Amino acid sequence: MSIDQPTLFPSPGRPGSMSAPVAALGPLSARSSLTAAVSGFHGYMIRQGFSENTVKAFMGDLRLLMKYISPNSNISRISTHDLENFLTWILSERGTPCSPKSYARRLTTLKVFFKWLHDTDVIASDPAAPIAHQPVSTPLPQILYDNEVERLLRYSRDLLWARKPDARPYVLVSLILQTAIKKSECMGIKLEHIDSSDPRSPVLYVRYPMARMRHKERKLVLAPQFLQVMRQYIAQYKPETHLFECTARNLEYVLGDVGELAGIEQKSVSFEALRWTAAVRDYRTGMAPEQLRKKLGLSQISWRETGLKIRQLAGPAL
Repeated sequence: MSIDQPTLFPSPGRPGSMSAPVAALGPLSARSSLTAAVSGFHGYMIRQGFSENTVKAFMGDLRLLMKYISPNSNISRISTHDLENFLTWILSERGTPCSPKSYARRLTTLKVFFKWLHDTDVIASDPAAPIAHQPVSTPLPQILYDNEVERLLRYSRDLLWARKPDARPYVLVSLILQTAIKKSECMGIKLEHIDSSDPRSPVLYVRYPMARMRHKERKLVLAPQFLQVMRQYIAQYKPETHLFECTARNLEYVLGDVGELAGIEQKSVSFEALRWTAAVRDYRTGMAPEQLRKKLGLSQISWRETGLKIRQLAGPAL
């Protein structure tokens, strides 16, 4: 998948495995076991491009369900009452703490799983549908204010012409603010992923080496000015394959140091903070939510909470 955006930001028995389903499957029916249904759902998530973290979390939740409800149970016989009892068990009777966030995610897992079974006509009714869903949100992420972004860019730009020039801070800061990429995506950038054939509209291709992650690949526009600074950086650091041939921890130190230089002391200048900042700035400048979702490389499920937080951060004070 690629999208242009405007200028500126169980291997078997192994929990969470992204490989083969837990059992060989024939077509599912109302008489299928819970085990078979969970296996089919695993395959469905892979085909639909669910993120690796989502697949791991959902499969872990469903394995927990199979500790309460027999894996051999006929799926058509699982009722709303059974699911409510299961939720009560994990919340107060299991003996292991269940945070509000984990509880909300496990309820989401049940709703997505049983809705899939109902939508595909495997079961006649959805037993999870009547259960009230009260999602628990995590705190709003920290972002940089516009004046802080300006200071960060100004001080990192000053390093380009310092007595001992260093182009890396400005390349790193400006790249994240333009593209809103994650730390892992930044570390994966190869020199060949940056298309400078049209100097007026350079492009970054976000690539993934694993086939199951290809749905997250995308095409992001860079500012024309970025190329000149990138050339200075390449001449200085002489990377051979990847744009940043150092550890992710080193880049976190770079961000922290330039944040301190810019006088941003009460906030952490990090990949996460800059990614959120970039997303909020894009939203404020009118980027459509669906385009922003694709720019961030998020699934529809991940976008639900992320999109809400971006709207809250970008909106007027209450």
